[in-house]
Amino acid sequence: MTRFLSRVVLCAGLGAAIFAPRLSAAQGFKVVVNPDVDLVDIGPASLSNLFLRKERKFSTGVEAAPVDLSSGDPARGAFSKAVHGRPTTAIVKYWVQQVFSGKETPPVSKETDEAVVAYVKSTRGGIGYVSEGAATPGVKVLKLK
Repeated sequence: MTRFLSRVVLCAGLGAAIFAPRLSAAQGFKVVVNPDVDLVDIGPASLSNLFLRKERKFSTGVEAAPVDLSSGDPARGAFSKAVHGRPTTAIVKYWVQQVFSGKETPPVSKETDEAVVAYVKSTRGGIGYVSEGAATPGVKVLKLK
């Protein structure tokens, strides 16, 4: 019986290892950045800090100009959970507190993927996210580390 359980655990572990990359690739959003920003990837913690304005610059020294999708957008929900580790409602509350206390203002918000891409493309240091299937002409798509 112990050998049987060992095999089950081994098979489950192998299955998780095989399918985990596919699951993480299907995250529901992609991160886009102005083509002048010299990055190819970014970690979730750095990305979160940029969007929460806890950091102002990319690791390259360029000032970041983040842009969010509207709070009801499914890509924003996926981004909030994957990057901030919290639902969008918690991020909205965070910004209400920041604004009320006079500390900070939230990133610009756009209604559509196309508007986010246009903002990122035309803004020095622009960074945003769009739905996974969105067209991204004129911007770079960053890999999440």
